[in-house]
Amino acid sequence: MLADPRSNRRAFLGRLGGIAGAGALAAASARAAAAATERLHAAIAGAAARPAVEVARDEAFWLPVQQAWDVDRSLLNFNNGSCSPAPRVALEALFRDWRFANELMYHHLMTILDPRREAVRTQLAGIFGADRETIALVRNASEALETITFGIELARGDEILTTTHDYPRMITAWRQREARDGVVLKQVVLPVPLGDPADLVAAFAAAITPRTRVLHLSHIHFTTGQIGPVKALCDLARSRGIRSIVDGAHAFAHLDAKIGDIGADYYGTSLHKWLAAPVGNGMLYVRKELIPSLWPLFAHPDPKSPDIRKFEEPGTNPVPILLAVSEAVALHQLIGAERKQERLRYLRDAWATPLAAEPRCRILPSLDPVHSCGIACVAIDGIEPVKLAKHLLEKELIYTAPIGLPDVNALRVTPNVYTTLAEVDRFVEAVRKVARNGLPG
Repeated sequence: MLADPRSNRRAFLGRLGGIAGAGALAAASARAAAAATERLHAAIAGAAARPAVEVARDEAFWLPVQQAWDVDRSLLNFNNGSCSPAPRVALEALFRDWRFANELMYHHLMTILDPRREAVRTQLAGIFGADRETIALVRNASEALETITFGIELARGDEILTTTHDYPRMITAWRQREARDGVVLKQVVLPVPLGDPADLVAAFAAAITPRTRVLHLSHIHFTTGQIGPVKALCDLARSRGIRSIVDGAHAFAHLDAKIGDIGADYYGTSLHKWLAAPVGNGMLYVRKELIPSLWPLFAHPDPKSPDIRKFEEPGTNPVPILLAVSEAVALHQLIGAERKQERLRYLRDAWATPLAAEPRCRILPSLDPVHSCGIACVAIDGIEPVKLAKHLLEKELIYTAPIGLPDVNALRVTPNVYTTLAEVDRFVEAVRKVARNGLPG
């Protein structure tokens, strides 16, 4: 039976109306984004000569920063240490480039868009204080670090030193290399809490043997937010002819630190945490003279090439996700690395200090700037962190990360610069109720 032409016409006109409505909404969104950007630029200009610690406490400054994100504030993400939402400008760039690529997929993707990755490489190198020819664009910290783990040349019996608090995926990678190649992984105990950072350096020095070839280090430990003494450890490694690998997943675009402040031979990080780029972005740094000797994780026609791009061969990849990093970097630079670092520390203090005053609460690590920045943990006596995290998510709509290790049984808390003080207060009140009254039955 033939359809009624009038119904087809109504459906067609309805679709046109929907398209027009969507266009109007998109235009309104673009105008709102432009206005928010103007307010942010004005705030930045007004703060140019002020100390970062002072700006960190200025809520008028941070309001336009918070408005740079489109987030549902009924649900609080206090687990930005796993994944942060991307700011509006990064999402709009991603969607724009996806639409363009989709017009003539592969040609537009690989011929027109992909060459623009060089601008992203230059931007990342700039904020890291590195030569652009030492920066590879990968998909996450795991890919970056496993490129090193499986690419560095080691012999049977060679030893790798790391800590008891390094990321499980990286430990798993070294265990696989142990099983395959006969290398030996040793783990130095990271004290909780760490008193003097020099104690950890001394522990590594004592664990080094004539067979030690690699120190695998965390810039910020994922378990508690403890800042590692990476510069001292990298210097120690170099003085003994040992290679240093630094896991910077929680430090890059969080701490105001450049590669010269770290001294690592290799550095891997994700960009979807503190840089707030879309998920699917990471960065690998390799000291230039070491590039030829590091095997790529994915096959390359010339595996001994000195070109850093040999580490970017996973096959066809979603280039618009990569190019959106450019907008995340621009926003990071606009805010300012030092101002951002101090704001993250201020937000941490805003929840950690009042909860530390609760008799049943314990905060890890030390809140001293030497030990931590925007990441910390709270433990409540008698409350399992997994149950606390479940309660906060289901009853309070607050998302956090439980950490369950023999020496760390706590809730990791990571707000970001888009978080408001009112949201921090909401989190404090929710945890305080549990600390005083226990979990509901």
